[in-house]
Amino acid sequence: MAGQRWATFDCYGTLIDWNAGIRGQLERLFGVEDAPRLLERYHEFEPEIESDADRFHTYHEVLTLALERLAQEEELQLPEGEAGALAKSLPDWPPFPEVPAALAELRNRGWKLAILSNTDRDLIAASQKQLGVPIDLAIVAEDVESYKPAHRHWERFFEATTTGREDHVHVAASLFHDIAPARELGLRSVWINRLGETADPEPDRELSDLSRLPDTLDELVPR
Repeated sequence: MAGQRWATFDCYGTLIDWNAGIRGQLERLFGVEDAPRLLERYHEFEPEIESDADRFHTYHEVLTLALERLAQEEELQLPEGEAGALAKSLPDWPPFPEVPAALAELRNRGWKLAILSNTDRDLIAASQKQLGVPIDLAIVAEDVESYKPAHRHWERFFEATTTGREDHVHVAASLFHDIAPARELGLRSVWINRLGETADPEPDRELSDLSRLPDTLDELVPR
């Protein structure tokens, strides 16, 4: 497969509307008014659990532990039987509106598509169905027992595809989990800045969504 152009993607926040999925459950469990604030707090806990040096947690466990910790820290009553609400709802989280068409156009232009995601195998399979576009390869945290921003997803990707780095671009919404490690590895990257943030570190390209991604990738790796 060497010489084939590959685009790798983070999934949640880049392809799938991760914030909307989590916020919907927080609204259901704790009320609409507090959900935006609780979502910000939730994002503090998840990477801490993923970086646990003592043991690897599956993403099912990460979602559950982060929700339980959020409720504890905010002194909220988590309804009985709802600790797994996020993992249970994740298979129904939708893609961003422009994503399926953009991925389909990339395939039409000959790009191979891969997902490198901090999740579990069963959850990514469900999200791939939501995307509705064939994905050539998916590597998840459960496969490598590691969470980005560690490098093992990319290491496994290059082992599996034997593609050259000059034929590869990584596309993601998270500066911390994806753009920073891509720079550390010397990889081209496209930052999907859906929230109007400021880039640090700098990606090779910045887009507000995936609508112009096919042209952008063709500019970065022309054929």
